[in-house]
Amino acid sequence: MTTGAVTPKLAALAWPLVAGNLLQTFYNLADMFWVGRVSPEAVAAVSLMFPLSWMFVSTAMGITAATIALVSQHVGAGHDREADRVVGQTVVLTAVVAAALAALGLAVRRPLLGAMGLSGRVFVEALAYIEVIFLALPFTFLFFAFRAALQGAGDTKTAMWLMVLSAGLNVVLDPLLILGPGPFPALGTRGAAVATFVARGLAAAVGVYILLRGDWGVRLRVTDLRPDRAVLRKLLVIGSPATIDGWARSFAAVAMATLVAQFTVAAIAAYGIGVRLMSVSWTVAGAVGQATATGVGQNLGAGTPDRAAAVTRTATVGTMGLLFAAAALVVAFPDVAMRVFVNDAVVVDEGVVFLRIVAPFWAFFGGTMVVQGAFRGAGQTKVAMALSFLSRWVFRVPTALVLSFGWTVTLPGGAIVTALGWGVDGLWWAFSVGATAAFVAAALWFKRGGWRTAVIDREPTGATGIVETD
Repeated sequence: MTTGAVTPKLAALAWPLVAGNLLQTFYNLADMFWVGRVSPEAVAAVSLMFPLSWMFVSTAMGITAATIALVSQHVGAGHDREADRVVGQTVVLTAVVAAALAALGLAVRRPLLGAMGLSGRVFVEALAYIEVIFLALPFTFLFFAFRAALQGAGDTKTAMWLMVLSAGLNVVLDPLLILGPGPFPALGTRGAAVATFVARGLAAAVGVYILLRGDWGVRLRVTDLRPDRAVLRKLLVIGSPATIDGWARSFAAVAMATLVAQFTVAAIAAYGIGVRLMSVSWTVAGAVGQATATGVGQNLGAGTPDRAAAVTRTATVGTMGLLFAAAALVVAFPDVAMRVFVNDAVVVDEGVVFLRIVAPFWAFFGGTMVVQGAFRGAGQTKVAMALSFLSRWVFRVPTALVLSFGWTVTLPGGAIVTALGWGVDGLWWAFSVGATAAFVAAALWFKRGGWRTAVIDREPTGATGIVETD
């Protein structure tokens, strides 16, 4: 990414990431498709558990955001041995954190679901699903570590092919374990989680094997699994804001799901399907943002910040154009998109409203995610975190409260503030308002140029103070 025309280099780096992320989305869509054959309550349960499980996965995303920044900048600067050391410490950190979060999630699963307002059959289905998802967290974290390590080195295709294998296994297992044809047990929502557990376990095992082989740009060395305080500290310093960023997004998603849960089962189910469809746009934009992070990181490591800016501009314009086209298709045929997953007329009608309000703004979601990727590649994870807080907790959630629920507050001095009370439609409009405002903030922040300095030392130092070589 440090030489040659920007557009073809960026496209070559981004398309495997887009394909891999789409396969991850296909995971989720396949779960929703087959769970939709069980009951509306099952759809509602999986819909509400998606943001909750993602809240834990966000920690892995934060750690590996630091990995991408450090590995890509070391590779751009020619510090290959330092890049390998970062990979080893990433595996150590992700394994420890994943085990801790899995234990925590299992310990508080019941009160957590109760706090979200779940009850009755939806509570039972959600509990069956989330218990297994928590057990799969270590596999999920290790796969994130594998993908980030190779991505920082400029290899995005290997992770994509591994995702093909993993997603294919998940798609095969879903109908067998959810519906239980023939000799298979009908596990319902738990079956969807078990399919995910098996598929992610396979992906994690193969990913670790590939890193140990070391034939794909970086290598996992057993000696690098010994804790290195300096590298771990840097991963935590850079990764902590990215983790908080992920938590901010996930908690906001849980908050929005909790607000939706105040309405009908049909609204909850429509929300779950609509968000899964919307996640296709996030998937594409997130993948391009990851490629942008690599491009920005390598160019800052090589001392070419103007080229890093060109990578970001190209990625943002291309992504937004693609998402505008995709949104136009969904807005034209929203009922078709909904009926892929559910045949309930009330759910379909509510989903059509959701898509017509939110889909026209997909491009703004995507543009913000690409610019955040640029900040992460530069190691400016605090800025990316701030943009997430602005998007969700300043623009989206407060707007949802004002637009959706009818309430009146008397301020000091006698001024009266009255919410509009649009009902569930207000929640849908909150997504659109937040996306637009966040993109404007991201573009202005990037234009300031405070991201143009690398976060690595120009002269690499090993754990013992000297540069190690093979």
